[in-house]
Amino acid sequence: MTSPLRPDPLFSRQFCASDAAVRILLAELRKWLTNSGLDEDICGSVEIVMAEALNNVVEHAYSGAGKGLVDVSVTQQTAQLSFTIRDEGQPMPGLRLPDNQLPDANGPLADLPEGGFGWFLIHHLTHQLSYERQDDQNLLCFTFATNHSGKT
Repeated sequence: MTSPLRPDPLFSRQFCASDAAVRILLAELRKWLTNSGLDEDICGSVEIVMAEALNNVVEHAYSGAGKGLVDVSVTQQTAQLSFTIRDEGQPMPGLRLPDNQLPDANGPLADLPEGGFGWFLIHHLTHQLSYERQDDQNLLCFTFATNHSGKT
């Protein structure tokens, strides 16, 4: 039974956390987004955010704990797509989202940090970004405005 607050997912996948599985999921999601008639800018933003978030799950949440399952689902509510990523990996430090600040870019080029840009992108490309730890699972939720009803 579907609650009005939790519509049936339009796109839903479960996969074992790995770099290869993330690439496959991203290709499937991109095809679904494109076939849904969404604007190319929205498709690109969704792809960037999902790549950053899912790669963080593989690299950090499941780091040292072996491979685990990841659930991805997308629902539509009015003029927005709502995304949920659920995993059973390690919780985020401090049980909260990382800051949305860029790493310090001052200093020599060789000393620039290799990472740390992903959460800045996630924060700035999404709406209603939230994280919680629920029943030993990480739950990352965010939305994208679609500005149309689309074919989804």
